[in-house]
Amino acid sequence: MTRRRTFILKSGVQRAPEVNSTHHALMENLRARLRFGNKEEDVKLRKRRSLLYSKEELNPLNDGELTARVVVFSVVFRLINCLLVQSSFVPDEYWQSVEVSHRMVFNYGYLTWEWKAGIRGFLYPLFFAFLYKILHLLNYDSVHLLIWLPRIIQALLAAFADVKFFFLIRTLENHDVAKWTFFCHMCSWFTWFCCTRTLTNSTETSITCLALFYFPLPGSKTHSSKKYLALVALAVIIRPTALIVWFPLILYHFWHQDDKLRLITHNYIPIGMLAVVISTAIDCVFYEKWTLVQWNFVKFNIIHSVADFYGSHPWHWYFTQGFAVVIGPHLPFFLHGCSLAFRRYKVLLAAVIWTIVVYSLLPHKEFRFIYPVLPFCMVFCGMSLAHLKAWRRATAAALLTANLLPALYTGLIHQRGTLDVMNHLHSLCDVSVSTRLQPDVLFLMPCHSTPFYSHVHCPLKMRFLECPPDLGEEGYFEEAERFYDDPLLWLRTSFPNKSSLPTHLVLFDVLEQQISVFLKGNNFVRTAEIFHSHFPEGRVGGSIFIYERH
Repeated sequence: MTRRRTFILKSGVQRAPEVNSTHHALMENLRARLRFGNKEEDVKLRKRRSLLYSKEELNPLNDGELTARVVVFSVVFRLINCLLVQSSFVPDEYWQSVEVSHRMVFNYGYLTWEWKAGIRGFLYPLFFAFLYKILHLLNYDSVHLLIWLPRIIQALLAAFADVKFFFLIRTLENHDVAKWTFFCHMCSWFTWFCCTRTLTNSTETSITCLALFYFPLPGSKTHSSKKYLALVALAVIIRPTALIVWFPLILYHFWHQDDKLRLITHNYIPIGMLAVVISTAIDCVFYEKWTLVQWNFVKFNIIHSVADFYGSHPWHWYFTQGFAVVIGPHLPFFLHGCSLAFRRYKVLLAAVIWTIVVYSLLPHKEFRFIYPVLPFCMVFCGMSLAHLKAWRRATAAALLTANLLPALYTGLIHQRGTLDVMNHLHSLCDVSVSTRLQPDVLFLMPCHSTPFYSHVHCPLKMRFLECPPDLGEEGYFEEAERFYDDPLLWLRTSFPNKSSLPTHLVLFDVLEQQISVFLKGNNFVRTAEIFHSHFPEGRVGGSIFIYERH
C-alpha cells in the first residue's frame, strides 16, 4: 500500500508539467485565433478609442475653436443686422434713450412727460451719454456717429447674449440640439427687428439671455446664483417690468434650494438692496430730488393706469394676435417642442405663460412687452427641429425664408420715413449755404412720430404737437388732440400773423388735403416727399411731406 501510494504521488508529480504545457498550448492557440493584427496595433486602437471618449466628454466651454467661431459669427451677424434695420418701431427707442442722452451731454433737447414725472431711470440713457461725452471730448460728435454708435453697442450686446445662449444650450443638450436651437434663435424675424434698437426692451432681452446662462436650470453646469441675480437686478433697474418675466424663475430657484435662508441673506437681500441703492442714487443726482423710479413706475402705470392713455386692447390680444406675431413662423415648432420637452424645461414654459397672462391683465399692450420671453421659446423650437428625422434641412430652409422676408421688409422698408425725414432736416443746420430765414420746423404729426435732436445734432428750432396724459393738473389739454379735432382752426389760432409762422412744416400725406387752404394762403411749397409705409393707418400716412414757406 505504501509503495502504491508513493507510485501514484510520483506519477502525479511527473504528469503535472505535461498538463501545464498542454493547457498553455491550448491558450496560445486560442489567442492566435482571436487575435487581429499585432500587439502594437492593439495599443493604437486603444489610444484611438480613448481619444474619442475624451472628445465626447470635453466641456464645450473649453473648446477654444468652437468659441471663436460662435463669437465671430454672432458679432458679424449682429453688425449686419444693425446696418439692415433702417426703420422706426416705437417712439421709446429714441425718446427714452438717445434723446435723453443727447440732452444730458449737449444741454439742449426735449424731455417727455415721463422724465418730469420721475417714472424713468437714468441708468440706461446714462450709458449712451457716456459714449456721447467721449465723442464730444474727442471732437468726433458727428450726427452719424451719434445715431449709429448706440445701435452698434446694442448689436454687440445682442451678439454677446447670442453666444451665451448657444453655450447654455450646448451644456444642457447635445451638439445637434444646440445647433438647431441657435439657428432658430438667430433667424427669428422679431429678434432681428428689435435687438439692435435703443429700446429698453431690447436691452432687457439681451440681459435675460445672459442671466439665463447662470440660472440653475436642471442639468446646468454654468449656474451661479449671484451672477444671475445681479443681471436680473440690472434688468429691473433698466426696465422694472423685467421682474414679471423673472418672478416664476426666481420662485423656482427658491423652491429647489436646500439652504433657503442662506439664499435670502447672502443673495436676494444684498443684491436687491445694492441695486435699489445704486439706481436711486443715480436718479436722485439727475432728477435733483429724492426719486424712487420703480415705485413711480408702478404708481403711474399700474395703480393710476396712465399707460391706458396710449391705447388699450382686449384681454385676449396676446393669445390671439400678439404672441403669434412675435414668435412668427416658429409657432408650429414651438408647439411641437413643448410636447417634446415639457417636463425638462417646464420652468421656462411656465415663465412664458405667466408673462403673457400677466401682461394680458394690463389694458395697454404692445408686441415688444413680451419680447424677453422669445429666447425661452427658441429652446422648444430647437428641440422640435432637432427631432425631425426627415426633411429637416428643407424645413429649416423654409423657416429661414419665412423669417427673412418680414425681417428685411420691416427693417428696410416699413416705417422708414420718420428717420429719412430727419436726414432731410439735418441739412437745415448749415444756414450759411443759404440766405433764407433762421429755420423753424413744426411737426404736424402724431406726437413723438420722429426722433428729435439726437438725429440732427444742432440747436435747430423745432417743435411738435405735445400729448402728455392727464396727471390731474389744472387746465390740462392735449395739444395733438385739439389740432386733429380741427386742424385749420388750430393753425389760424396758433399763427394769427405771418411773422409767427414756421419756415417748414412736416406732415403725413393724409393731412395735406385738410390744411391745403392754409398751405396755399401762406405760400408753403412742398419741397420733399418721403416714403414711409405701404400700410397707412389713421393719422399715419404712406408718405411724409416737407413744406417750406417762400
